[in-house]
Amino acid sequence: MADVIVVDDDRAICGMLDDYLTLEGHVVRCAADSRALSTMLDKQLPDLVVLDLSLPDEDGLSITRRLRQGYDFGIIMLTGTNDLTDKVVSLEIGADDYVTKPFSLLELGARIQAILRRRRAEKDTIVPFGAFSLDLKCWKLFEPDGREVNLFPTEIDLIAAFATNPGRMLSRDEILRLAPAYGTDPLDRSIDTRITRLRRKLESHGLDGDLVKTSRGNGYIYRGTS
Repeated sequence: MADVIVVDDDRAICGMLDDYLTLEGHVVRCAADSRALSTMLDKQLPDLVVLDLSLPDEDGLSITRRLRQGYDFGIIMLTGTNDLTDKVVSLEIGADDYVTKPFSLLELGARIQAILRRRRAEKDTIVPFGAFSLDLKCWKLFEPDGREVNLFPTEIDLIAAFATNPGRMLSRDEILRLAPAYGTDPLDRSIDTRITRLRRKLESHGLDGDLVKTSRGNGYIYRGTS
């Protein structure tokens, strides 16, 4: 879950993103211009801002440049044009990503998750996974005594998806976006089968097999360390 501010003077887009990102488990605030954004920033800093390039009082490039001088949260630029210059400038002045309208909600959601995971990994290299520790920089899982658990990259992807979303129910589609399968074997591409195999392997190393619980018909929930 993350705190996300959507800055766009198009009420339809704000409403659509508010509904979608709320369903994804995020806390969403909407601002129509830079002044409303500044008011929200004074109250509480977000984890990420989805920022329209064209606003009535200040353009998105100017806002991004100003934000990067004083804040360190994720920024995704939205634009109605496919101008390569705008894209390059946006990234050069500090935006994390750039999305052109019209856009897919699923794609935008995946880009948001990728930025959040990367930024959290930069701040918190080690995150707990039950009694074990996941090193997000080295992409390795370690037992309490420091021994590495021998896992495939796709298994680490699954653990990272859960470890960075404690207490949140992840649907099978969400898990597939966070931890894509590789290859053509339909068994390897089944989330249920992959999680069952992962549970067995972790149990063989002494980790509680019920750490990731099944929400029947919905998905899976990582219980966290509490």
